[in-house]
Amino acid sequence: MWLRWFPWKQLVSRLARSHGLLDPVKLLSRLESFGQPLAVKEPLELLRAGLIFHARGLLNTGAIQHNLDWIWPFWVERQYNPHDDAFIPRAFSITHVNLTHRNWTAVGLPDLDAFPIVDPRGLLTPFWDGWSLDGWLVTEGGRWLVPSQLDSVAQHLDLEDGPAVVTRGVRDGLQLITRSEVIDIKGAAVCRLTLTARSDRDAWLVAALRPYNPEGVSFVHDIRPEPDGSGWRLDRHRLVRFASRPDRCLFSDYRQGDVHTRLFAGGEQTAARCAVGMATAAALFAVPAGGPRQVRLEIPLESRNRPAKPLPPRPGWAEAMAGAAAVRLPDARFQSLYDAALRTLVLHSPGEVYPGPYTYKRFWFRDAAFILHALLCTGLTDRVERVLDTFPSRQKASGFFLSQEGEWDSNGEALWIMHRFCQLAGRPPKSAWRPAIRRGCRWIRRQRLAAAVDLPHAGLFPAGFSAEHLGPNDFYYWDDFWGVAGLRAGAALLDALGDREEAKEFRLEAGRFLTAIERSLAGAAERLGRPAMPASPYRRLDSGAVGSLAAGYPLALFPADDPRLLDSAKFLLERCLVGGGFYQDIIHSGINPYLTLHLAQVLLRAGDRRCFDLLRSVAALASPTGQWPEAIHPRTRGGCMGDGHHVWAAAEWVLMLRNCFLQEAGDRLVLAAGICPEWLEQEGEISFGPAPTPFGTATVAILPRGEEAEVRWSGTWRTTPPPIEVALPGCAPLRAEGNKGSVLVDRRRCA
Repeated sequence: MWLRWFPWKQLVSRLARSHGLLDPVKLLSRLESFGQPLAVKEPLELLRAGLIFHARGLLNTGAIQHNLDWIWPFWVERQYNPHDDAFIPRAFSITHVNLTHRNWTAVGLPDLDAFPIVDPRGLLTPFWDGWSLDGWLVTEGGRWLVPSQLDSVAQHLDLEDGPAVVTRGVRDGLQLITRSEVIDIKGAAVCRLTLTARSDRDAWLVAALRPYNPEGVSFVHDIRPEPDGSGWRLDRHRLVRFASRPDRCLFSDYRQGDVHTRLFAGGEQTAARCAVGMATAAALFAVPAGGPRQVRLEIPLESRNRPAKPLPPRPGWAEAMAGAAAVRLPDARFQSLYDAALRTLVLHSPGEVYPGPYTYKRFWFRDAAFILHALLCTGLTDRVERVLDTFPSRQKASGFFLSQEGEWDSNGEALWIMHRFCQLAGRPPKSAWRPAIRRGCRWIRRQRLAAAVDLPHAGLFPAGFSAEHLGPNDFYYWDDFWGVAGLRAGAALLDALGDREEAKEFRLEAGRFLTAIERSLAGAAERLGRPAMPASPYRRLDSGAVGSLAAGYPLALFPADDPRLLDSAKFLLERCLVGGGFYQDIIHSGINPYLTLHLAQVLLRAGDRRCFDLLRSVAALASPTGQWPEAIHPRTRGGCMGDGHHVWAAAEWVLMLRNCFLQEAGDRLVLAAGICPEWLEQEGEISFGPAPTPFGTATVAILPRGEEAEVRWSGTWRTTPPPIEVALPGCAPLRAEGNKGSVLVDRRRCA
């Protein structure tokens, strides 16, 4: 207990001043003054993540800039090139981090909690935050094909046997194809890298071990060949196996330089030990003129130690995807993006649910709510249920659903997605969830500030960091909208469990909370002179206002035509679009695919056809493998923030397409409201389903017939069929009902 009273701040301040340094305590105090007073301290998780990120950046500073004769990953080759749009001057930057090409694609197996990643030039990183494997092709005459140094390659995601990233590079009569995937060999997960080379003259195919990954340096201290020459042993516990023995193997350490400079120098070492941690190795395979030569490397991903209990067999991809809603689209790009996104969701929900395979390989309620919702809306309910069953164990005794401290939205998100599960799966809430639901609702009620005071934030949640991209600590409407939704969801869940009185109280509390928000919004509208909703009662309109769209999407707290929603969307469309997508200039400083789709969802719900422009823009922003980073550099179109394979973005793509075909509007289903006009100009059926809705499972199909379009539906409804509204864009809505049916729409009468 004495540690709590020890004068740490005074000691640190005095020590800093005695060495002529800025006082860090005073500096942090000044920094906090840019936001509202915090009810809780800065989330430790944010500080920890920032420290780790910049610690890596500090290593990069020491390792890269005076070793530019090494072969580096794609982002370094670009970001350190003064002739490239990705170039960043280093000057006073203490840490050098990847801010221009944060792109990678995860591969793996369903229910495997390991995600090898592949960068835009085929660099494979088998283990989280680990070293990498690369492929090069070189002739003894001095011609090189190094993918990271090529201006362009052809890369795609092969989904035929599970996700595999295929990269093809061509240069001066040389061709190299790499294929990275994870396979199951007798119940064990193995990462496989296949290199296929062709050359117009005799050459060497090089399988190279690299002490870095798409974030920068990753230490390798010790590389030894296996006694039979079948592979390398790295730092004693990792193994790289060769399917065929190399013709030569070379090793180098940091003092000798990168192994690529020694391929033909002679004086071969038999192993590498490097105190610095920058050991490199190369396995050379002869490629006859005309080729091809194919080489396969395999890296076991799981420990040899057998668990005490035999684990159930992992599902294959066909089994994991069984029952998922399928989409049929005439646009091949949209189709492939949906197929890739759905597999991204399955891959990153192995028991936990992760927003990314690398930078964000941890759990947040915020991301999980959207990812689980996308899985639900495509019918993968069992996968969602097992994650929801872990929610009570993540809740503190206070009732706070904790993923990191200082989040006022997490309780609302947890309760909302639990309720959505019950709605879409048609199942009652589990009695085991009851205590967590009660505590979660009570926590929301306790956190609200006093409503009687005459302040803009009266009755709202306290100031916090919320979804960190909204800005410094403040009274964010995003948090408050989720609080209202959480109370409503909790009340509905408790009603279903028979707890009528407590459900009634939480429903009343939700009403009081929403009244406080609307009073605050009215004050903001008077201050701003327009109904648009800022990020908080104290903010001017800026890009952080995108968080306030939650009242429309996904929560539907406000009607689709609410002036506050529509004016907020108007502001964002007029002031915050770059390259056709929503540009978040707070923290992310990039084009955000998932926030662009939030805006598109609000427009779709309102019947505003500008949603199609945003949808097309997001499709154009996807990587060649059909993935999105969290935020995209406006010039390089590479990732500039967060995980390079952002699962929340994939979830939003799935949810957007689902709502294009069918969306809920109170007690009815609205069909075909988001069908892109150009799709109707092509032949062939357009369809989505079968997909869960609160009324049952539905499938929607649209058959273009020249100037007309037939909209069909069929459903397995739980009770009586819901009212159906067919709302092709620009056409007057047509009402219908029934287990199944069809409506013929005359497109000539559409606007």
